[in-house]
Amino acid sequence: MTTPTASAASVREEHVLVVPRDLLDRLGSFQGFCGDAERYVKDLLDPSNTFYRPRSSVEEDPSLKQLIPYCVLRHRDAAGTARYFAYTRGGKQGEARLHAKRSVGIGGHISDDDGRDGDAASYETGMRRELDEEVAIDSLFTSRCIGLINDDATPVGSVHLGIVHLCDLERPVVAPRESGLVECGFELLESLLASRDRFETWSQIALDAIASGRAG
Repeated sequence: MTTPTASAASVREEHVLVVPRDLLDRLGSFQGFCGDAERYVKDLLDPSNTFYRPRSSVEEDPSLKQLIPYCVLRHRDAAGTARYFAYTRGGKQGEARLHAKRSVGIGGHISDDDGRDGDAASYETGMRRELDEEVAIDSLFTSRCIGLINDDATPVGSVHLGIVHLCDLERPVVAPRESGLVECGFELLESLLASRDRFETWSQIALDAIASGRAG
């Protein structure tokens, strides 16, 4: 007798953390980068405002914003020169609409597996999980939230809200864990800006904010 196998339909779909779009509007909507993280993050991670929804139901629903930790890795050498970790998304990695784009941000959705409450602790767990899944960081580092990214000008951006974290590494030793991350390494800001058009929109926004002194 053949043992039946579970069908694809029986596999539980990922549920991701979202907030109502009108919460962002009440707090103060913006386009691009906002460095006033304190104005937003407490309310965005208040479990009375957050909830989980199946990912397929929210990917094209601009009435909801999926909260995405977006971690920028930086290392300063002994002379104080800063370099930022960058990579290219391969064809099988992450959001399909971002394939073949370069990025300076590492992160992803917060899942209900990261914490039932959808609070700051759930968010922190999800952020650390996403970092660990995508890269191996062989260095001590500190992390701090430096702002948010909102981009309602693109289909991807209209359903996501980025919470930007700057991670300062003691050593620039980072390796990809996923085969879809290629062309990885630390580069000078000037070099990254020189190829700005190759980057996904959020990375362009982050690079511009760093270059202008509004971030980091």
